[in-house]
Amino acid sequence: MALNLMAKKAVVAQVNLLARVSVSVGVAEYCGLTVEQMTNLRSSAIDADVVLRVVKNSLAKRALVSTKCECVLPILSGPVILGFSQQDLGAVARVFKDFIKENKDLVVKGLGVSGEFVESNQLKRIADLPTRDQAISIIMALMLAPVEKLARTLIEVPTKVTRVVKAVCDQKKS
Repeated sequence: MALNLMAKKAVVAQVNLLARVSVSVGVAEYCGLTVEQMTNLRSSAIDADVVLRVVKNSLAKRALVSTKCECVLPILSGPVILGFSQQDLGAVARVFKDFIKENKDLVVKGLGVSGEFVESNQLKRIADLPTRDQAISIIMALMLAPVEKLARTLIEVPTKVTRVVKAVCDQKKS
């Protein structure tokens, strides 16, 4: 169904807003996917906090100009679906990677991560990035390790003294 000018402007405004607040964007060609497969893709995207949009390329090009997602403009051709992640850099890549395992018809054309274009052959590398929570837990473990080691070292001295006293006591009793 053809969109009138007001509807086109609304779509451009919506996609532009998404692009301005997103940290990563993915572009994939969805030719050959069934309605059920598209529904599964959308469902997995919702679970990962990824917004998927199918937009005409001419409207998408207008919407992505002057945003961090502008780097994917050269690959917007053919029937494509755009995935936007607002918090997690690797979320779009993970959604696409997991979906491709079972559905070979989805072809990832490229990704935009923090304003930098990433080729589709780097999908696995981006998908393997830790989530925000995982990154925080890794950093916290690294920060906590020296403190724990110091605490264990400080506790070890009185423990050794206690063992020596106990050993001497046991030796004198026998």
